[in-house]
Amino acid sequence: MSNQNKAATPSMRHWVATSPHPLAAAVRNVRRGVHGFTLPAPRVLVLPYLWLFLACRSAIFFVRRTLVAEPLFKAYCTRVGKGVTTGIYVPWVQGKGDLLVGDHVRISGKLSINFAARFVKRPCLEIGDHSDLAHDCRLVVGKSVKIGRHVEIAGGVTIRDSGGHPADPARRAAGAPPDEADVKPIVIHDNVWIGSQVLILPGSDIGEGSIVSAHSVVSGTVAPYTVVAGNPARRIGTLTPPPDRAHLAPATKPSPAAKPEASAAPAADGAAATG
Repeated sequence: MSNQNKAATPSMRHWVATSPHPLAAAVRNVRRGVHGFTLPAPRVLVLPYLWLFLACRSAIFFVRRTLVAEPLFKAYCTRVGKGVTTGIYVPWVQGKGDLLVGDHVRISGKLSINFAARFVKRPCLEIGDHSDLAHDCRLVVGKSVKIGRHVEIAGGVTIRDSGGHPADPARRAAGAPPDEADVKPIVIHDNVWIGSQVLILPGSDIGEGSIVSAHSVVSGTVAPYTVVAGNPARRIGTLTPPPDRAHLAPATKPSPAAKPEASAAPAADGAAATG
């Protein structure tokens, strides 16, 4: 039989799905019955079943965390503080660099760290005391990434001090590394909150106490105690610092009655996240 005749012959699956034949209709009815089958779930039976499942899961997760994920993560660290905990996943660390972890740091889920040691001998990632990195965060460290104390980083955040490829197409095609001038250290100061799916690009400096809204792209400087959002991130609000940090209070927009020479202030406001 030719390929054309084979293509013209309907498959058994197509016949069962479309044919009005009683046998095909019966098969369809059986399939619907199997897909719709369910058992009763009296609470007197299913609640103990749920408790048993949760107890077994908790025991397995405890063993994975304390005997597998945490010891292996700490083995990667150049310096590790007390009270450091992870989730059940072993962080994925590539390359060689210095991983400095403070006290009571929490790695809440999957974490990927890529050290690119072609720019400096020992790239450095520092995570300050009481900081928390949520699930599926990715960090690329060509020179230095410093995360301060009490920093909250939500899930899916990417932090990279290197773009990974050169700007020149010919050099990219040749597999060349990015220009060293394009590899710029990143600093995230204390008490910063970074929302989910944020991208932090080379050279970013995120000021103390600031908030970066979800899905933002940060490239440049975020002033202390400001809220930024968008791509590129721009200031959308300000925060009141604690009394002992009042000197870091962000500048506010001038009133409409301000003098003409103060008209540059809105431009400064728009550039709050970029320097």
